Amino acid sequence: MSDTSKYHLPNGSSIDGPYELAVSPESAGWGYSGLRILTLRPGEAHALSTGDSEFLVLPLTGSCTVTTDGTSFELAGRTGVFASATDFAYLPREAEALISSADGGTFALPSARTERSSLSARYGPKERVPVEFRGAGACSRQVNNYCLPGTFDAEQLLVCEVLTPGGNWSSYPPHKHDEARPGAESELEEIYYFEVAGDGDGFGYQRVYGTPERPIDVLAEVRSGDAVLIPHGWHGPSIAAPGYDLYYLNVMAGPGQDRAWLICDDPAHGWVRETWRSQDIDDRLPFEGLTQR
Repeated sequence: MSDTSKYHLPNGSSIDGPYELAVSPESAGWGYSGLRILTLRPGEAHALSTGDSEFLVLPLTGSCTVTTDGTSFELAGRTGVFASATDFAYLPREAEALISSADGGTFALPSARTERSSLSARYGPKERVPVEFRGAGACSRQVNNYCLPGTFDAEQLLVCEVLTPGGNWSSYPPHKHDEARPGAESELEEIYYFEVAGDGDGFGYQRVYGTPERPIDVLAEVRSGDAVLIPHGWHGPSIAAPGYDLYYLNVMAGPGQDRAWLICDDPAHGWVRETWRSQDIDDRLPFEGLTQR
């Protein structure tokens, strides 16, 4: 039986108060990863208590001011997820913050439950966000690495976003990270949050499947504002329909204390990586306003 209805959260199905999407460890049935999507009208503000989790404030559209512990971070943001990377703010656990927006906007609030509190609130400038291309040919995609090991310090939170030209496949070959195997694989829960370019009719597809020992079966048609939860198993491909560029935000966290992102390809499909050696990167990349760093 398909698990799609359990792990696919269509736009509007997970509203909680001011959040048009609210995924917590409790609602997801796991231990660490969370994500909230917050839209503010011009002049509105929102008070955020981080509690037992660390957070990013990551503009999807628009700009905002994040004030915490007497310090304010001005986030210039962006006009949309396909326009450019963005600056962002980090908030540690047990913080009180006010997010305000003079002109309005939509903001992602990825989070990770953590027992550690060694880091302070701070600003992540857009200019320091590493942008890379992965894959080649029809598997070409662009990745903005906001908060990964080696790009930005956090306790357990990992965050990046992937932009895929229409007709291409991302998260391919399918891979997993649900076991702690030193040097080979790390245990991470993952959330995919999607946006699709266009007039609102665009769509894509997300596949998740398991092992015989830990079965899971998801094949979701995704649209703007949807999310897919990945507690375990192989995930990929993420497919952008022809004519519709696909964006997704990845939020990951897990029990590992070394904050590693280590993946294992499905051995049935890992050979595909070798074919990229003879292919060029899709010439539609980078998306406008972004350059590889």
